[in-house]
Amino acid sequence: MTFLKRFGYFIITGILVALTVQLVVGFVARFFGINLYSMSGGYAGLFVLCLIWGFVGSFISLQLSRWMAKRFHGVEVIDPNTHNQTERKLIDMVYRIARSAGMDTMPEVGYYQSADVNAFATGPSKSRSLVAVSSGLMNSMNDAEIEGVLAHEIAHIVNGDMVTLTLIQGIVNAFAMFFAQIITMAVMNAIRGKDDDRRGFGDFMLRQMIYTAVSIVFTLLGSIVVNYFSRQREFRADAGGARFSSQEKMTAALMKLQRVYELPQAKSEDDEEGQDKLMAFKISGKSKGAMSALFMTHPPLEERIAALRNRTYSQSI
Repeated sequence: MTFLKRFGYFIITGILVALTVQLVVGFVARFFGINLYSMSGGYAGLFVLCLIWGFVGSFISLQLSRWMAKRFHGVEVIDPNTHNQTERKLIDMVYRIARSAGMDTMPEVGYYQSADVNAFATGPSKSRSLVAVSSGLMNSMNDAEIEGVLAHEIAHIVNGDMVTLTLIQGIVNAFAMFFAQIITMAVMNAIRGKDDDRRGFGDFMLRQMIYTAVSIVFTLLGSIVVNYFSRQREFRADAGGARFSSQEKMTAALMKLQRVYELPQAKSEDDEEGQDKLMAFKISGKSKGAMSALFMTHPPLEERIAALRNRTYSQSI
């Protein structure tokens, strides 16, 4: 039932985002006199529409990020006036770090039930942010390690990483859509011939198949760019975590994650499923080869630990 509920939220959110983007694109196309199904607006017009598709969708997702996190992960926002000992400790720790980082508005603090040792920060701005921590992390780490993790997440908020990555994702989406459209048009024109102007259902389906295939290729290539910037922001957040807590606490947190997730151990199917869930918000990352490293959103933990110990994280930004 929980899966179906979360899947339902996902579908509804996707439909709302798609409808909103479609309305915006339709309005802009009509205002500028651009035909969405031909090149009457020229390459410049097509690129404008692709920019709108890329950015509007990304920013709507960003605006909904806190809501989505709460619904998909079952995050319960903690009352700032709570008297529960565990919740009080978490609230006080986050607020203390946030104040030391210069934040005027305190982030929402959430707690969710999961065996995964995980935490994440999300939200559209510094004043509308959320820091969520799993029960697995609270039960597995000591106070110093928890503080290191929380300082890392606060650094993401202070650095504006969610907005930055949204901008990058929007640009990549726009270029992927633009080039996919250009290539699709070129292939369709080559197939039809100069005097063939068919517009039947078969022609439409062929166009969609070509566009989908080309889009997948460009999306994969674009994800390499996005993931590169994502890895760099992790080094920055580690540096911020060391600054807002201490280098020792930040390093201790990463070492605990390394012991939990990266040391060789017998793994059951449940263990592997737990690691897959961790990769959703990715506190850590582990490379399985040169090619897979290009698609990692987080650097391997050993690299992050070495950067902190050698104070070389500034060179990784």
